[in-house]
Amino acid sequence: MTRRYSAFAIAREALREHTGWGRAWAKRPPKDRYDVVIVGAGGHGLATAYYLGKNFGITNVAIVEKGWLGGGNTGRNTTIIRSNYLQDPSAAIYEKARSLYETLSQDLNYNVMFSPRGVMMLAQTHHEVRGYQRTAHANALQGVRTEWIGPERVKELCPIMNIHGPRYPVLGALWQARGGTARHDAVAWGYARACTEMGMDIVQKCEVTGVRTEGGKVVGVDTTQGAIGCDRLGIVVAGHSSVLAEQAGFRLPLESVPLQALVSEPIKPCMDVVVMANTVHGYMSQSDKGEMVIGGGTDGYNGYTQRGSFQHIEETLRALVETFPMISRLKMLRQWGGIVDVTGDRSPILSKTPVDGVFVNCGWGTGGFKAIPGSGWGMAELMAKGHSPLTEAFGMERFREGRFIDESVAAGVAH
Repeated sequence: MTRRYSAFAIAREALREHTGWGRAWAKRPPKDRYDVVIVGAGGHGLATAYYLGKNFGITNVAIVEKGWLGGGNTGRNTTIIRSNYLQDPSAAIYEKARSLYETLSQDLNYNVMFSPRGVMMLAQTHHEVRGYQRTAHANALQGVRTEWIGPERVKELCPIMNIHGPRYPVLGALWQARGGTARHDAVAWGYARACTEMGMDIVQKCEVTGVRTEGGKVVGVDTTQGAIGCDRLGIVVAGHSSVLAEQAGFRLPLESVPLQALVSEPIKPCMDVVVMANTVHGYMSQSDKGEMVIGGGTDGYNGYTQRGSFQHIEETLRALVETFPMISRLKMLRQWGGIVDVTGDRSPILSKTPVDGVFVNCGWGTGGFKAIPGSGWGMAELMAKGHSPLTEAFGMERFREGRFIDESVAAGVAH
């Protein structure tokens, strides 16, 4: 049983030199069989396991991870949370996630550092003005609180911005006041700790090498730590989803693309909102440590690299420096890359598969972090009950039937 975190616990441990905390999550070898195996101990996989236990009482669960917990995209993203999407199914699942983030620290008894500082999406062309005004109207019908604001309000919210850029002046923005950021590592750690408390096993450095089926139904997986039997299998591995799907005997309409980001040297607080600029393909926020967190679009080629490149730095900063002149004087501290899985309509896949008992959660592209609680909630319901209102529109069959959920505008910038 993990210890509950509280002010009293901190005071007690301070008096005995913090010797009584114990592990946040258990380290156990895998058992021979589980009711459910989740492949991928990132945010989406851990959230799926957590809500399987919390909402449906399914706790005989293993979360297997070929690397380390949260070491994939969950630990490599830029932490932005918003739900101002155009299409109704997208707005529903992202708003569910955003609302769950509001109380996630209390639910998990772990501080995920959720900061509803507000997210603005700049309109720097007249086409974007019309598009974001349309989105604001759609959000009002969906029950998602956003508003269209003019350039003066943009400048008031973010004084360091140059709204009179000669090429791309700021004509307004779509503003979501309750959007913001959270600490990505803490989200994974909080879910992991809660899963352990429910008796689930988190098995790290355990790569799945094959999926076992009998009569078209999953019966288990082969791993580098031995065979593990299961009745249901969840594939939640982001950029490697197509690899696991091929092992299970089906294909996914995905491409895997590197996505890069960088942070500057830390500076004094100068920006307390998140700003996204789709026209120039860049976005920026300031972390609690003072670093300017900067990102842009995906690389122009398929790949599995997790390294940065000078071309990306130049391209992204060139795009942002006109709107944020001050960043031209900053030094870069570090950069990194992740592997995102992108679908044709830029919307995710949360679906049953041609193999009975195998479920897949993938295709989040550049927007996966913001969806973690809602994705886990819907995926858990799908695996437990066979259907979920949150995931119904995101099935694999939509590509065969032509029921696309086109979010190419909302997902136009890596975020």
